[in-house]
Amino acid sequence: MTQLAPVGPSALDGRPRLILASASPARLTLLRSAGLAPEVRVSHVDEEALQAALESAGRVEPRAIAQYLALHKAQVIADEVRPEYSSDTPTLIVGCDSVLDFEGEALGKPVDAADAINRWRSMRGRMGQLCTGHALILLGPSPDEDVLVQSLGATFVQFAAIDDDTITAYVNTGEPLRVAGGCTLDGIGGPFIESIEGDWSNVVGLSLPLMRHLVSELGIAWTDLWARP
Repeated sequence: MTQLAPVGPSALDGRPRLILASASPARLTLLRSAGLAPEVRVSHVDEEALQAALESAGRVEPRAIAQYLALHKAQVIADEVRPEYSSDTPTLIVGCDSVLDFEGEALGKPVDAADAINRWRSMRGRMGQLCTGHALILLGPSPDEDVLVQSLGATFVQFAAIDDDTITAYVNTGEPLRVAGGCTLDGIGGPFIESIEGDWSNVVGLSLPLMRHLVSELGIAWTDLWARP
C-alpha cells in the first residue's frame, strides 16, 4: 500500500464510488447531510480485541488507538471489495474510529449501564478530548497499489456537572452504550455537553473538514462526491 501519495486528477476520470466502513448511523447521517451518498460496508472487527493486542506491548496513546482501528476497518473493507475493482470507477473507502481521551485513558463504548454511570460520575464537570481516526483508501487492483491517506481529528469536550439522577436517567435511555465516551453531541446527550473546542462533526464521529482535506490529497474534488439525481 502506498501511503500519503497523491493521485493526479487525470487518473480519476470516473465518478468515485464511496464506501463507508462503519455501522455508525451518525457517520452516515453526517455524510448524507453534506450531500454524499455512501454505500455502507460494516467491517465487523473486534475493536476490544484489537485494542488489547495493540496495548499488549505497552501503553498506547488514545489517539493512536483511534487511528489504528480506523485504518484496520478500512483495510478489511478494501480486501472485501477488491474483487469488484474497476479502473473505470475509482473506489474510495472511508474508515473511522472514535475514542475519548480522558486523562490519558482511551474510553470507547461503555461495556454496560454500570460502566456508563461510573464514567459519567468521573467525567461530569470536567473535560476530555474526543479523538477520531480517519483512514481513506483509494482502492487498487492489489494491496500494493492501494493509496492511503490518514489523519486524526481531536476536539475538546466540556461535560456538564449533572447530578446522579440525571446520569441514571440518561444511561437508561440506552444512548451512552452506543457511543464512544458514553455521550454524543447530536442526540439525547447533547444538552449535557457544555461546550467544545474544535470541529463539532468530529465529536459526532467523522470530521467533515478533515475528510475534505484527505480527499483532496488523493486528487479527488469534494464536489465530485456529491450525490447526483
